[in-house]
Order: sequence, then structure tokens, then C-alpha cells
Amino acid sequence: MVVRDTDAETWQFLAQYKAHNLPLHTVKVTQPGVVAALNAGLAAVEGDIVSITDDDAAPHPDWLERIAAYFTCDSRLGGLGGRDWIYHGSKLEDESRPIVGQLQWFGRVIGNHHLGVGEPREVDILKGVNMSFRTQALANPVEGIGQLRFDERMRGTGAQVHFEMAFTLTLKRAGWKIIYDPNVAVDHYPAQRFDEDQRNNFNEIAFINLVHNETLILLEHLSFVRRIVFLFWAVFVGTCDSLGLVQWLRFLPSQGQLAGKKLLASWRGRWQGYKEFVIHNS
Repeated sequence: MVVRDTDAETWQFLAQYKAHNLPLHTVKVTQPGVVAALNAGLAAVEGDIVSITDDDAAPHPDWLERIAAYFTCDSRLGGLGGRDWIYHGSKLEDESRPIVGQLQWFGRVIGNHHLGVGEPREVDILKGVNMSFRTQALANPVEGIGQLRFDERMRGTGAQVHFEMAFTLTLKRAGWKIIYDPNVAVDHYPAQRFDEDQRNNFNEIAFINLVHNETLILLEHLSFVRRIVFLFWAVFVGTCDSLGLVQWLRFLPSQGQLAGKKLLASWRGRWQGYKEFVIHNS
């Protein structure tokens, strides 16, 4: 378990386990952000499989059993994820979506991990609240990168949105299977974030960081032609999370000036992500 050095409440809670000699290994992290915490945890892993969830999630009782069965039965399985059932207080998001974790050819990302239904299937992207990996797959997935770790260029002081995207796309590119099974499930109770990203409330810095992270990752994993198509689509169309002109027009009647702020923040994030990509690959 990875714990921030300043998280006094968690350390106090864990002291109860230590007092009863329960087998819990804790790793202290001093840097802010989820990426530093996860990389600290990966550095301490010694087993064949590493399973990751959030501090505001509760795995179902059969979670580890299902994960172990998958990795035992398929030696080409590099990553496994499942549904996170999201609760807002006592209200459950119980809608369903057939398409989950897909990167479309022009760069649009479809998440829906919290709404996925149907049979297990291969996907491109997993969600950080519910993902497991074969440690052998992380050893040297792509020539020249060595041990796979979460990308430290991800912006944000806490959530660092899209941090899992580069990780799973790298495994996919290396030929490992990435599977999503809705039955490998956790209950997710989205907690307050103590950084600039306050989930459903607009924050310009958080918005720019989100779009920067997405842009940098996709430019590095798309081919040259697909990069060009993606950039045009992102600027002129976009999504409800990363606005382009078409999405701005869509939200303008209901959001007014807020839609304009989101558009400008999206374009700034795209530009900064593009510059980061050029610098890193020059």
C-alpha cells in the first residue's frame, strides 16, 4: 500500500494493522501526484501480478480470484481491467455501454469503464481504479524504454488525468493482450480531490492539464498520418471533455461564457501537449 508521507490519518489507521501483526506492506511517497505514488509502488512489487485500485474504491470479494484465474490461463495477457461501479452517495450509476476502452483511428478515446457490459474483450485502455498487470510484461515491453513506469510528464498535482493511457497503450503496442471483463469489479465512491482538479467543477488549470496529458500521449502512440488527422479533429471537433469548435457550438446555448473558457483551455492544452511532444522527440 502506497501512502503519502503527510497523510497522518492513514498512517494512524494503518498503525492498527501493525499492532495486530497483519501482513500489510506500506510504501511511503513524498512527491505529489498519483504517478509518483504508483511508480513507488511498482518499484516495491515482487510478485508475478500487480493489481491496482484507488483509496476510494472497494474491490468485490472475488476480485483477486478472478484476476489470478485470468493471468494463469493466458500467458499473453499483459493487463486486465473491469467495471468500477460508481456511487454518488447512495445513488448508483447503473447505465450500460457496449464499447469500452477503445482508441479510435482518428484519436478519439472512448472510456466507459464504469458502464461496461457484455462479454470479456480486448481493449486499448484500462482505468486506474481497476487494473492489473503481469510484471513480466512491464520488464521491457518496447525496445529502448527498459522497465515500464507511469509517465512522469503527466501534469497535475494530484489526479494527473489520463496517466493510465500511456501505460496500457505501450503494453498493447508491444503485443500484450489487454482485457476488460465487467465481472472483475470494484465499487467506486469518488472522493474529494485535494488539488486543482475538482471533478465536475471547471478549473482552467485542471482543464489544460487534462488536455495536455491526452494530447501528449496520443501524439506519441499514433502514426504520423493519424497524428495529423487527430490534431485537426481535436481543434475543430473535440469531445465534451476536450472541446473543439463543434463542441463549443454545441455547449454554447446551455453554458454561455463557460463554454468559451473550456474551448480556450482545451486549445491551450492541445498546444502545450504538442510542444511537449516536439521537444521530447527532437
